[in-house]
Amino acid sequence: MLLEVGAKRNVAESGSSSIRFGEEPKKSGQWAGRRLLWNGDEAAFNLSFWCGTCPLVFERLEGATETVSIPEVQLQLNSGLEGIDDGVLNALASVLPAGQYIPLLLEVRPGLVYPGKPGDYFSEEQVDTWGLSGFWGLPEYPSTPYYRTWQAPVDQTAHAFEFVVPMVPPTWNDSGRVAEYSAMLADVSTPTAVSVSVLDVCQPAMDNGSDYYVHWGLMHFLLDGHHKMQAAAESGRPLRLLSLLAVEDGLSSEDKVDQIVKLRANPPAPRRASS
Repeated sequence: MLLEVGAKRNVAESGSSSIRFGEEPKKSGQWAGRRLLWNGDEAAFNLSFWCGTCPLVFERLEGATETVSIPEVQLQLNSGLEGIDDGVLNALASVLPAGQYIPLLLEVRPGLVYPGKPGDYFSEEQVDTWGLSGFWGLPEYPSTPYYRTWQAPVDQTAHAFEFVVPMVPPTWNDSGRVAEYSAMLADVSTPTAVSVSVLDVCQPAMDNGSDYYVHWGLMHFLLDGHHKMQAAAESGRPLRLLSLLAVEDGLSSEDKVDQIVKLRANPPAPRRASS
């Protein structure tokens, strides 16, 4: 459920920013380096390649070892946001890379997915469109459990998928804190997690699969709220997610970013495979 959309905000460069999107130095003979999400000086996630015809990717790397918390807004996030709060956004700006963002307040019902298990996007929907990796003969592998929350058609040629990607795996979470949030979520749904998000739009150059269409991947990289998200998934309860959607850092044009914001208000619906 889309609860509120905030106005586009420009975030200035901050010396304390720990998260950034960018390119790894390219190797000899390559036309571009890997597209990465960095946490400090560490490469945290390998992202969909720049070409837009390669499969959608969020692959956890060895640099993804820390969450990102803002102590001054923890009480507000724990009690939960009823709406988009300028004070919270101003505090979060200190950890974000410079750029333009659209704040979204969502209510999600996350389902925890493991690579290669039922519900895994990479071994199901993605394989149906791209087929298996030509080199490995396997599906893409995200190297992390992740959460699926929503999907819906864009039009007859495209479908949108939403993912919440933890910076550290749920096995790193403290079970006691997860239990505390599970009890809290039994009474209220307002406890709020925070993500920095991008939209990647990917379409294979060749029709090698059984269901050819454009994949829109709305990826929320979880900065704060790892215990809350796990508690919501385990209890089946809704949770609020404050997403800071980066307008310029995804594999998508600004008009597609605006379009996914409007589409996110639609109820979830599965992909209808082409006949």
